Amino acid sequence: MSDHATQVYALGADEEETARLRRQSEELRPEAEALLAAIGLQPGQSAVDLGCGPSGILGLLSAAVGAPGRVVGVDADAAHVAAAGRFAAALGNVSVLLGDARHTGLPDATFDLVHARTLLATVPAPAEVVAEMTRLARPGGWIACAEPDVEHAVCYPPVPEWDRLVELFRAAFGRSGADPLIGRRVPAMLWQAGLADVAVTVHAGCYPVGHSRRNLLPDLVRSLHPVIIGLGLACGGELAVLDRTVRGHLADPRVLMMPHLLVTAVARKPG
Repeated sequence: MSDHATQVYALGADEEETARLRRQSEELRPEAEALLAAIGLQPGQSAVDLGCGPSGILGLLSAAVGAPGRVVGVDADAAHVAAAGRFAAALGNVSVLLGDARHTGLPDATFDLVHARTLLATVPAPAEVVAEMTRLARPGGWIACAEPDVEHAVCYPPVPEWDRLVELFRAAFGRSGADPLIGRRVPAMLWQAGLADVAVTVHAGCYPVGHSRRNLLPDLVRSLHPVIIGLGLACGGELAVLDRTVRGHLADPRVLMMPHLLVTAVARKPG
């Protein structure tokens, strides 16, 4: 396994990013539960979570397929694989593998559900991931994606520091071909992969003071600080001021904040 798969992940790898991904598993749990309810995964079936990070939806998948079922998590970051392995140890029916979501090496037509969340947005050539997801699904099996679209990120009343963070995030996040607007493209990508019965739901989360996702934008930009500084987009001093100002603004309960739309799309592999 080369370092290339981790290098192309747009948000990098450090302890703060790992902690953010752990929080994300809980923050987006309602959307994941709704997705699995729509699919109707059954005991004894099998599922894979590509780009699972330190936990992903492994717990939900484990519960859905039960003791006779099988769940696999795949991630390109060895630290995330180790963390997910520790998380999975208590579940009994989950294994976690180090691998590239574009080329997992897993057998063809293995899973009843192939899932990826906030993965297509973070890698170049996301169609390669969709092709791999299609390959891994059994005929009649499900492919499910949940991806952001940040064009309509809302902070009201506005402050210029928020706009500057958005500008820096988009510039740094997209440096290697990642796409923060990919949510709108996902349904078409599923159709283009030859999948059928594509169904789409769009979630617009608006988070109150005290919810960890309220600070998603400054958290993401923190993960990108080394990239932003390395590209010469901003200096550490400016980033510190922006971070402090935006977090202070979002601490006001009168401020409305929606970080992005979340597009969830499911499709079947023709059988």
